[in-house]
Amino acid sequence: MFGLPGPPAMPSSTTAAPSDAELRGKVLYVEDNDFNYVLVEGGLAARFPGIELVRATTGLDGVRQVRSEQPDFVLLDMHLPEISGLEVVRQLSAEIAARRLRVTILTGDELTMDVIKAMSLGAFEYWIKPVDVRVLRDGVRRALAGHRPDPARTLTP
Repeated sequence: MFGLPGPPAMPSSTTAAPSDAELRGKVLYVEDNDFNYVLVEGGLAARFPGIELVRATTGLDGVRQVRSEQPDFVLLDMHLPEISGLEVVRQLSAEIAARRLRVTILTGDELTMDVIKAMSLGAFEYWIKPVDVRVLRDGVRRALAGHRPDPARTLTP
């Protein structure tokens, strides 16, 4: 798996996964495009009332908000003003490791070297834009419920 850190422990099989209405957490979406943000907001709002979605519009603001807001999950665009998504992952590598912060890359590009580098630095999954609403919802459930990443959305050979 290209030397990526191991996934967190799976929840006990006797512990039921929370329903969509019970799922709680703060999700930071680092995205400079209003349309993309609105699509994600619409895909989450009605299904997950316990999720607080916050936004950063630049890479540097995303890094600052991760450190100040302490989100449970980060959705990260790769093409951002000021610094790239890859640089955001680099700057957050300590938080990714120490807090087991889950950062999912959203990109309009197919698999690129920057995505590979971000994954090797600890990103959780990567999704291709425009993201299908099922991919979004399933991915948010996995990230917030502490499940393993979807192998189809990682670099696992």
